[in-house]
Amino acid sequence: MRASQRARGEDVALVDSLLSADERRRSSGVRFDELRAEQKGLGKLIGKAAGDEKADLLKRAGQLAADVKAADAERDAADTETQELLQRLGNLVHPDVPVGGEEDFVTLETHGTHRDFAAEGFEPRDHLELGQLLGAIDVERGAKVSGSRFYFLTGVGALLELALVNAAIAQATAAGFIPMLTPALVRPQSMAGTGFLGQAAQDVYHLDKDDLYLVGTSEVPLAAYHMDEILDADRLPLRYAGFSPCFRREAGSHGKDTKGIFRVHQFDKVEMFSYVLPEDARAEHQRLLEWEKQWLTSLELPFRVIDVASADLGASAARKYDCEAWIPTQGKYRELTSTSDCTEFQSRRLSIRVREEKKVRPLATLNGTLCAVPRTIVAILENHQQADGSVRVPEVLRPYLGGREVLEPVAK
Repeated sequence: MRASQRARGEDVALVDSLLSADERRRSSGVRFDELRAEQKGLGKLIGKAAGDEKADLLKRAGQLAADVKAADAERDAADTETQELLQRLGNLVHPDVPVGGEEDFVTLETHGTHRDFAAEGFEPRDHLELGQLLGAIDVERGAKVSGSRFYFLTGVGALLELALVNAAIAQATAAGFIPMLTPALVRPQSMAGTGFLGQAAQDVYHLDKDDLYLVGTSEVPLAAYHMDEILDADRLPLRYAGFSPCFRREAGSHGKDTKGIFRVHQFDKVEMFSYVLPEDARAEHQRLLEWEKQWLTSLELPFRVIDVASADLGASAARKYDCEAWIPTQGKYRELTSTSDCTEFQSRRLSIRVREEKKVRPLATLNGTLCAVPRTIVAILENHQQADGSVRVPEVLRPYLGGREVLEPVAK
């Protein structure tokens, strides 16, 4: 665990603090049990004693009562400290994860080819210019109504979102996922149990009056869906495809991706989520990645798959793969989907277990973004644009757009 914390770039001393607090919890628990046993035994003796002996026993009983109360308080304090430290500890990083920061990922595979716009005789427009030509994106009124990093999807932009969501859900249900519409507000234990109140807390919106959190992904309600439950092994794997609005402060991203809708405070997303036996988690992780690759291939987007480096993992992830689509006007790959193996990290914190015959143990949870709508729209507009400002519609989306093959400009 110390090595894992070091690889994450997190506080290694946290492990030693946790061990120390846990030792105090254990020793104070033993002390409490010993004092309580003595107290019970003394109670029996008092009933049989008389005179000075009884007076001495009563005096001892008074002292014991104070000692028991102090031991109980010490045990509770140590237990609280242990749990607080435990909540701050990230998942154990998988040994095959590349060690390092954001730029230390390993490229695993590349799919598709970049278009040569120069050979086609025109300079590619960025997604915002295309969105305005199509009457699909309005960030100016989004900022007027809600502030920076908010937007309206209008006309074909709104239709394109609905097409993406319906196509993504169709793929997921065909693969055996149960479609889910999830709550956007969750209780603290749901947010903490999935690992989003540690390093990611600054990116979460909190409603103080109600003590509820706005989710940044439907992973949170999907993980907490079976909180405090014991599932039978023959029900696994359980796979859900959740659709929800997502809210993120984007703390620390000042000045990054401020133009357009790539990095915003509110967006819609289709998320895959799996409950499996721990020994099946690695294979399930590969399956989630394959479904993401299938989705991006169906959208005819050039993309690459990377193995995310240790310090760039979320607290709950033991390993994470990102699929990054090529964005022509940026001249680089940008994250569109990701999938994480959270092993038993979330199930232990949310008290989700599996029963095999007479044995009960934690299970594994995994998640995978299938379609983060705004970023997918960015990639589609830029990669499928044509010289006149129109955008070719990928075949997989055409049935959901009334058979439309091209999105045409509505204004100069």
